[in-house]
Amino acid sequence: MKCATQEELIRNSVAGKIMKKNPAILGAAFLMATSAIGPGFLTQTSAFTQELFTSFGFVILISILLDLGAQLNIWRIVTMSESRAQDLSNNLLPGLGFFLAVLIAVGGLIFNIGNIAGCGLGINVLMGYSAKTGAIMSCVIALAIFWYKEAGKAMDVAVKILGILMIGLTVYVAITSHPPIGAALYRTIWPEKIDLMKIVTLVGGTVGGYISFAGAHRLLDAGIKGKSSLPQVTKSSVSGIVITSIMRYVLFLAALGVVAHSVRLSSNNPAATVFQAAAGEIGYKFFGVVLWCAAITSVIGASFTTVSFWKTLIPIVKRNEKVFISLFIITATVIFVFVGQPVKLLILAGAVNGIILPLALAMMLIASHKSSLMNQYKHPVILQFFGWMVVAVMSWMGWITIQQSILKF
Repeated sequence: MKCATQEELIRNSVAGKIMKKNPAILGAAFLMATSAIGPGFLTQTSAFTQELFTSFGFVILISILLDLGAQLNIWRIVTMSESRAQDLSNNLLPGLGFFLAVLIAVGGLIFNIGNIAGCGLGINVLMGYSAKTGAIMSCVIALAIFWYKEAGKAMDVAVKILGILMIGLTVYVAITSHPPIGAALYRTIWPEKIDLMKIVTLVGGTVGGYISFAGAHRLLDAGIKGKSSLPQVTKSSVSGIVITSIMRYVLFLAALGVVAHSVRLSSNNPAATVFQAAAGEIGYKFFGVVLWCAAITSVIGASFTTVSFWKTLIPIVKRNEKVFISLFIITATVIFVFVGQPVKLLILAGAVNGIILPLALAMMLIASHKSSLMNQYKHPVILQFFGWMVVAVMSWMGWITIQQSILKF
């Protein structure tokens, strides 16, 4: 007798029972948030705080608004259409979905190499093993999560626990660093200086590339889709941005407290300096935990989401999803072990992210106008306006990023 798939079991059990959807709803939010909170997230936030001081709070505020514009549109359109982004794109123009899937795969793999490197560095701080050994250990842990018989639930639980742990430890460091909170809150609303490039960098790192679709595709896998699920989809998408924003602002306060005491952050690892200067050796160990949690959850998010783009395009991928996810993780690990820290690749990935977000969001917004693709769902005009604003801003800044990064190599 053929066993029902996890998705079929979820669909049957949640019909009309909203409470049973909550674990997947929160899991999707944490999957998106922890995908965004990777090694680059820690480095950017710490370094930018040193450059802009209290005015960096304003950059965070604007990036949050742009994040919401992208996420609310993408999550709604994907779940209301009940189709993954690549399928919607293919329905708009044959082949467009394959193009988007390739972009996501390339960007996801490059970022995953950096995520695996972050795992290795986290283990190095905590246990003293080499970064390469730590990367291999983390690869095994990530594979174990996906090969667990209830991988969906394991993934939801893992990203929630690790996400809460990251925020908790960072809050501790923020408190011990004694930041000028009043000045930070004031400059968040009324900045001394504004840096547009840093806003774009934060947006690209928070909802760019595969990250935009991580939670939405997770909800589809859990059977949470269609008009009846709209409140849950909205709640999950907003929750993901809120979780990311809390972590970003808490880390900003931690770094601000350190910088305010005239401590110069290391250019090689500014986030490590923040934790160590604020809480001594135990703070440095906390950094190892936060870095590893940030990296391993990003590995999970990048791998799950990238492979989800190929599940409906190539049947063998859907039949062997865990195998392809495993190959994706192993490939990133092997490249890191034999090539080392992929600095140029990470710069290239940032540029690719800047391209993927406006392109993918534009595809989703165009699809939202076709009632035949949206199951008669009418996408709000205000969200469309907000979405096209994000497309315009990110397209312009993405082109500048290409000129300043890709064309140099």
